Amino acid sequence: MVEKTLEDMYKGGIYDHIGFGFSRYSTDGKWLVPHFEKMLYDNALLAIAYLEAYQATKKKKNAEIARQIFTYVLRDMTSPEGGFYSAEDADSEGEEGKFYIWSKKEIKDIMGDTDGEKYCKYYNITDEGNFEGSSIPNLINSDIPDEDKDFVESCRKKLFEHRNKRVHPHKDDKILTSWNGLMIAAMAIGGRVLKNEAYSEAAEKAAEFVLSRLVREDGRLLARYRDGDAAYPAYVDDYAFFIWGLIELYETTYKPKYLKKSIALNHDLISLFWDNENGGLFLYGSDSEQLIIRPKDLYDGATPSGNSVAALNFIRLSRMTGQHEFEDKAHKMFESFGGFAKSIAGGHAFFLTAMLFAISKPKEVVLVANSHNANAEDMLNIIREDFRPFTMSIFYSDKFEGIKELVTFIDNYKPVEGRTTAYVCENYTCQAPVTDVNKFREMLQE
Repeated sequence: MVEKTLEDMYKGGIYDHIGFGFSRYSTDGKWLVPHFEKMLYDNALLAIAYLEAYQATKKKKNAEIARQIFTYVLRDMTSPEGGFYSAEDADSEGEEGKFYIWSKKEIKDIMGDTDGEKYCKYYNITDEGNFEGSSIPNLINSDIPDEDKDFVESCRKKLFEHRNKRVHPHKDDKILTSWNGLMIAAMAIGGRVLKNEAYSEAAEKAAEFVLSRLVREDGRLLARYRDGDAAYPAYVDDYAFFIWGLIELYETTYKPKYLKKSIALNHDLISLFWDNENGGLFLYGSDSEQLIIRPKDLYDGATPSGNSVAALNFIRLSRMTGQHEFEDKAHKMFESFGGFAKSIAGGHAFFLTAMLFAISKPKEVVLVANSHNANAEDMLNIIREDFRPFTMSIFYSDKFEGIKELVTFIDNYKPVEGRTTAYVCENYTCQAPVTDVNKFREMLQE
């Protein structure tokens, strides 16, 4: 079901086959005609979905689509300082989709009759059109054979250059902490899964942007930045999504500063948003303007709710650091909100993901090395090569000394005979340490 959905979304007109990236939603059942607005959060969450599909299936097409999404984001949605912009409008010159649609004549004028005809046949660009007399490029009824992929890519580049001369849709250049958190998570996951330093660096740069531009002098996270102005105390989504991004950054770079900051922000989140009477997190903080009521949001819609993401963050951070109070908070949330999730499961998908994580015997992997050497890289690559949604990892070496102050149990783990050593644990109980790479792979697959 997942593969079919992801494949059909990519083939449809909801995907920008010329410049990459997904539009906000489809207006039909075939994914053909989108609302042409592109949102940062959609592309972040979809990139993660395609990356996980790639890990689970090993199908290179899923990795390619994730790379294309990142190409779009880094090219069109990234500020010079590294923060990610919010959205691109659907309209240009007063018409929805005008920037993205084509006529068959226009394609042939750009590429010539023979190449133009061939390209149009693949991408369903016809004289009649499929959208108000023009055509949205799509692959709904066609597949590109391997021998024509270079041809299609050459055509795409020509069309992209031509399209770039059109009047562009308006760009919403607000930088939102919450949506940046989602894209930081996506880029960090992309960096480790696809072994691409550029994605990891983009995630780090965006995280540093948030930490330098969207944090008040007293340490309070802020929600929005634009034209040098940061404003509004951050909401629960801002904290939860950004903490998620920092956790992913830690598991990609293993730099202790990201784990340290995620823990600190998690404590702030609890202090500002936690409901001491009934459990769960309020939408806005105790230091914000007090409205008649303090609502809580649990619905996982176009973006997951802050409560759902925070629940998963609580469990991951608890297992990674030994700070059990975080996991206690997650279980309190399951008790408080479980009835809502049970009544409308489809509206609480991310919350159910957190619950599934909690009951699925997650594995904690601790790698200990005297230095970040080749053997350590081999073991890290084993963690990353497959879809392991319930596996967390800590890397401890003399290069990353700062981890000691963050992880309560790290002194229990030592390198065996000076070699990189892996400890695989479940529920804080560990198997015998291993130094052999193949043995380590077997342990993770058990």
